[in-house]
Amino acid sequence: MTYSHIIWDFNGTILDDVVAGIKSENVLLSRRSMPLIDSLEQYHRYFCFPIIEYYKKLGHDFDKEDYNDLAIEWVTEYLKFSKESKLNEGITEALDRFKKEGCCQLILSASEKQMLTNQVRGLGIYEYFDEILGLDNIHANSKVEMAMEWVELRKPSKSLFIGDTTHDYEVACSINADCVLVARGHQNRDTLLKCEIPVFDTFYEMLSYVEEQ
Repeated sequence: MTYSHIIWDFNGTILDDVVAGIKSENVLLSRRSMPLIDSLEQYHRYFCFPIIEYYKKLGHDFDKEDYNDLAIEWVTEYLKFSKESKLNEGITEALDRFKKEGCCQLILSASEKQMLTNQVRGLGIYEYFDEILGLDNIHANSKVEMAMEWVELRKPSKSLFIGDTTHDYEVACSINADCVLVARGHQNRDTLLKCEIPVFDTFYEMLSYVEEQ
């Protein structure tokens, strides 16, 4: 394996939590008598980073309500629905393969760190990771600064970032890491292809590609 470090996104990449995300947001929309997200296709059209822009696309008006309050409300619902979320198919095999190859593996996520750590433990995959990097709040801000701080501290020789959104590609570019995307999460294949990097439909395909590099 040519990579010293494998950097994993979590939500939508390791964890198949798209349905949980849609259900959580629909609770908030329903409480405000706003139109619900009625399909995965619609969700994929609206979802973007920063997350506050996604909320705005759905019709939230932050001149009338506080973004921090909405974020807390969303996380409360998400923690209920995400209990039903499972690992994406092929994740365990990929984690195991990278571990056997001696790669250091870490999670870099816009999720709050303690919530993230609890989820990883609950999924039974905690032992695969050398580090779990999350935010100190629940506002799902950019991961770029966190990634750059990690690189400055660890100075990895060659890293691969595995994600499910264009933002993951942006983060990888900020730290000069290679990147592959898997269209199993919060953005669809057509959106990911705009990054002009390898995009896969399954994690088995992704793993085969990485092994061949």
